[in-house]
Amino acid sequence: MKPIVQISLDLTNIDEALETAALAMRAGVDWLEAGTPLILAEGLHGVRALRKAFPNTPIVADLKTMDGGYLEAEMMAKAGATHVVVMARAHAETVKCVVKAGKDFGCKVMGDNMISEDMVAGAKWLEDLGCDYVIHHIGYDERRGIAAAGKRMPSPLDQLREVVNAVKVPVQAVGGLSLEQAIQCPKYGAPLVVLGAPLTIDADAFKTADGNLEASLRMICEAVHAQDVPAF
Repeated sequence: MKPIVQISLDLTNIDEALETAALAMRAGVDWLEAGTPLILAEGLHGVRALRKAFPNTPIVADLKTMDGGYLEAEMMAKAGATHVVVMARAHAETVKCVVKAGKDFGCKVMGDNMISEDMVAGAKWLEDLGCDYVIHHIGYDERRGIAAAGKRMPSPLDQLREVVNAVKVPVQAVGGLSLEQAIQCPKYGAPLVVLGAPLTIDADAFKTADGNLEASLRMICEAVHAQDVPAF
């Protein structure tokens, strides 16, 4: 598949999310993500607002589902989400319920391997349970805590190629990547490039970053879209 650019709207109000989404779409972004902060702050209203404003754009609802999988996926799909996220640390039955709801309501499922004891095995387990995509994810708190302890901050790039080789579904790398690293993800075989905190969002205030965001996003989109995803 051709590389896809997704912006994570890790914001806490609908108006700013819509404004940032419109800017991102003008710049060439392909998918919009209702980030976890937006879902916590605005819930289904945020997803509905994005769907109304962008009727033909894929929308990822970053639910980080851990339980009640069928209902959560159903609610978000009916609100307009085209993709929902379930965690690898959830029970297998929860993942299966999300996958079933995805089939019932026409929504794709992204499995997130964050804090799996074995990240590669976690990715494969998610694929085996029916997830359509794998998110290879180093968490926000984990990264900051390790860095604060004076240790090297882990990166999803450390095992990205191993994850890509372990599964057949498309992979997305998330967690502490610089802009340059995010742009390089397709070269690792991971075609879904996500831009969010802290790349385009102030990671501490969860507000849109200062500066010419639209011009920066356009440059990023052009660089990502110009690539081919190698087969490994």
